[in-house]
Amino acid sequence: MSTSLTIISDPDGEYDDGEIGNSLYRYSYQKGSTDGINSKLRNAIDSKMPIIMFRKIGKSRFVPVFPVYVVMDDQPNRQFILALDESLRFLPNPADLTEDQRRYAERVVRQRLHQPEFRAKVLIAYETQCTVCVLKKGPLLDAAHIIGDSESEGFPVVSNGLSLCKIHHAAYDSNFLGISPDYVVHINEDLLAERDGPVLKHGIQEMNGRTIAIPQKVVDRPDPSRLDVRFEQFKSAG
Repeated sequence: MSTSLTIISDPDGEYDDGEIGNSLYRYSYQKGSTDGINSKLRNAIDSKMPIIMFRKIGKSRFVPVFPVYVVMDDQPNRQFILALDESLRFLPNPADLTEDQRRYAERVVRQRLHQPEFRAKVLIAYETQCTVCVLKKGPLLDAAHIIGDSESEGFPVVSNGLSLCKIHHAAYDSNFLGISPDYVVHINEDLLAERDGPVLKHGIQEMNGRTIAIPQKVVDRPDPSRLDVRFEQFKSAG
């Protein structure tokens, strides 16, 4: 047990933890000395042993990121530098990336850090239910972006998210289902006219005109301005 197995990072805590550029993560020394847990993290550099980082997203709620590698001991700034994926350890200089390397690193960090946190926060806000049909089976739910994460306003924040079951997520992404800024579900007119069994009838067509379930906290509710942009895309596609 010469290296740490886990660390906890709280974005709102007393330590200055967070992302560095597009590929790395800074994790502050434990206060009081340079030894203790700090020594174990230092040992992880030499042993190249992976550790688990638990990112705090709420009271007693964490998202695990694994494997994470300690790649540098930045003693002057009393922090360790972490790579959030094994592949990022092998970039020649993770702090100074080429354009291709930057795009790759951004994709890795988005998949390993941003997307899991976004999903967890959205499902918590919506009390683990689909906003359209109120299905409450967590493994069947996704956190859908209102504005896609590749677009300028597609931030991974709860107000840019919707908790959707997989069928309604697919329908939303395909513009068969739209949600207007007043939180009303709209189904594509051509799809409403189709006859194709109970899944289409009860699962999608009967959702037309339904008001979605929204989070209790106002700050977590879907942003009407983002819904408006996305709803215009739905109408244009229709």
